[in-house]
Amino acid sequence: MNNTRLAVQLFDTYAQTYQQNYMDVDLYHDSLDAFCRAIPTENASILELACGPGNITQYLLRQRPDFNILATDLSPNMIALAQANNPQATCQLMDIRDVDKIAQAYDAVLCGFGLPYLTREEAVKWIADAAKLLGPGGVLYVSAIEDDYSKSGFMPSSPGSTDGLYQFYHQRDHLSAVFEANGLNVIYSELKSYEDRKGQPTTDLILIGRKYDRDR
Repeated sequence: MNNTRLAVQLFDTYAQTYQQNYMDVDLYHDSLDAFCRAIPTENASILELACGPGNITQYLLRQRPDFNILATDLSPNMIALAQANNPQATCQLMDIRDVDKIAQAYDAVLCGFGLPYLTREEAVKWIADAAKLLGPGGVLYVSAIEDDYSKSGFMPSSPGSTDGLYQFYHQRDHLSAVFEANGLNVIYSELKSYEDRKGQPTTDLILIGRKYDRDR
């Protein structure tokens, strides 16, 4: 069974638990506030990928109720929760790998912790595809787990569990270079270290880039 199908099954099964544990995104308010400040346009169009139960969606709309957010996820149960938590947003099923099929342009694209489920090659392609949806001045926000890519591997959903997903680590220098290669100036970069819910040390990586006009 491939990792995408496993992800759908796992996130559908644990959607309610995920909502209970992760609706509070205050740990990331600095970067999310920076994202909001980076978008001066009123009623800006925002594409959110891997939205889960709509936790980031909810935070953004509290700060910027004028945002027009299309929130997407590959789990039907997560989308149902996201829509219930954010009736003013549009929520629909979509795999983040399908971003290259989108024709509409957006003022900003945001993906909170979708990259841990993408290989390095998939992440590079995803950033390139997401950048194409932005015009000059558009903003891209991504978060990932920072560590050596060679440490990527199967992560059980709980100690001793056979449920889990293959998780990929990414590194700031590499992703920053991919941003720049796709016309995105990095305007915010953060490494946030803490202990996760299993008591394990972890470091989150957050990058925000602004699309520049290559013709200028």
